[in-house]
This record gives sequence, C-alpha cells and structure tokens, in this order.
Amino acid sequence: MLANYLIGLREGLEAALVVSILVAYLVKTDRRHLLPRIWLGVGIAVAVALGFGFALFYGPRGLTFEAQEAIGGILSIVAVVLVTWMIFWMARAARSLSGELRGQIDTAAEGSWWALVLVAVLAVGREGLETALFLWSATEAVTRDSDATWQPLVGAALGIATAVVLGYLLYRGAIRINLSTFFTWTGAFLILVAGGVLSYGVHDLQEAGILPGLDTLAWDVSDTIDPSTWYATLLKGVFNFSPATTVLEATVWVLYVVPVMFLFLRGARRRSAAAAQPPAQVDFHLAEVRVG
Repeated sequence: MLANYLIGLREGLEAALVVSILVAYLVKTDRRHLLPRIWLGVGIAVAVALGFGFALFYGPRGLTFEAQEAIGGILSIVAVVLVTWMIFWMARAARSLSGELRGQIDTAAEGSWWALVLVAVLAVGREGLETALFLWSATEAVTRDSDATWQPLVGAALGIATAVVLGYLLYRGAIRINLSTFFTWTGAFLILVAGGVLSYGVHDLQEAGILPGLDTLAWDVSDTIDPSTWYATLLKGVFNFSPATTVLEATVWVLYVVPVMFLFLRGARRRSAAAAQPPAQVDFHLAEVRVG
C-alpha cells in the first residue's frame, strides 16, 4: 500500500500543480470565463484515465494464462519506460513548467473554444494514463499472489486525495513545499519501485514462455522469509520482492536500478549546484569583459 500511496501522491501532485498553474494564470489575467474549459478538460482526462485503468484490469481476464502473462509483462515494461521518462522529465522541467503552460494558455485562448480544453486534457491526461498503467503494473504484481486487491487501490486513492489537498493549499498559498527536494526523493523511490515492476514483468514473460530461465534461480529464501509475514508483505508491496527470484529477474533489476539511480542522483546534484550559484553576477561580469 505504501508504494501505491507514494505513486498516487507524486503523480497526483504533478497533475494538481499543472491544474493550479492553469487556473491561477487565468484568474490573474482576468480570464475567469475560460475556467470552465479547463475543468472540462480535466474531467475528460480523468475519465479517460479511469477508463484506461478499467480496461487494463478487466481486459485480459478472458485470455489464456500465457496470453495474460505476456500482456502483463509487456505492459509492465512499457510502464517502467514511461515512469522513468517521467521522472527525468519532471526533474528537468519543473523550473520551466509554469512558463510553458502559460504560453500554451495564451496560444489556446486566442484560438477556438476547444483549444483550451485540449491543453488541459493533454497536460492532465498524460499524468493520468501514466499513473493508471504504472499502478496497474505495480498492483498486478502484488495481488497476483493474494486476494487483497483493495489495499493497493486504497493506497493509490489516498495518495491522489492527499495530492489534491496539497495542490489546493499550494494554490491558496497556505503551504510551501520544496518541489525540487520532493521530486528528488520520490523520484529515487520510484526508481526502486520501477525496478521491482520491471523484474516482475520479466517474470511474467518467463511464465509466458517468451523469455527463458524460469527454473534458474538466483536465490530462494522461501524457507527464511515466510510470504505470509508482515515484512514479506511489505517488501512485496513496496519493492515487488520475490523470495524466489530467477537469475534473469535479478540481472534485469541490477542493470536497471544501478545506472538509472546513478544518472538521476548525478543530475539532481548538478541542478542543486547550479541553483546555488549566482548566475546574474557572473553574467554581468562577463558582459563587462566583452564590452571592455
């Protein structure tokens, strides 16, 4: 539940920030009459994300076991690719996101009435589809071996609800959050979660017969870690840890988590160092040198 809560919190806060920027800019520029278009776009985006999640949950049910495993494995890999791209994109674009959205609003407001609706649909819908796919992949890995299908969904719902409240408080100016720190910590955590989703996706493809090595185990600690214990459930729910892990699963996890985490943290350190420098003073000094 914790992993799904944080996924819902991070993705929900991204969407809430986008909506708050759109709404605040229209209010400050005295264009409140355009707000219904924003809310219409948000509603469409949410409906599409819910429909997509519903299709993911119920779509493969009537297929053979091998087909279900193949679809689950492929979608898990797609989810990892999308969430990895999202983590790095948000880390780079967080500072310029507000300006980009304001530019899109100005352009759309001068066009037809549906242009502004489309801006909201695309801005929020992307987050919604990514969230639905990643939550489904993470939830599928956890609930495959248990009947507690409601726990991950409740965790995600609580995370999204928290994000909505935080987004509203940020919009009203009631609280301040260091978004760079927030997205750095949650991004690092999601890389670990994504590594587990990727590993389980590989396991699905092995069970479908697409990838080899299902019987070649890197370790089997089932005798030491009882799957019914609370800590085994916690490891499974947060990191998709499996007591019996194949060599290919372990290899893929390491090959994903180690380089991706290294690149992400290195980028975070560089952005922190750049933010700590006084660029205005340096630029002024360089301008004097060029003029002289």
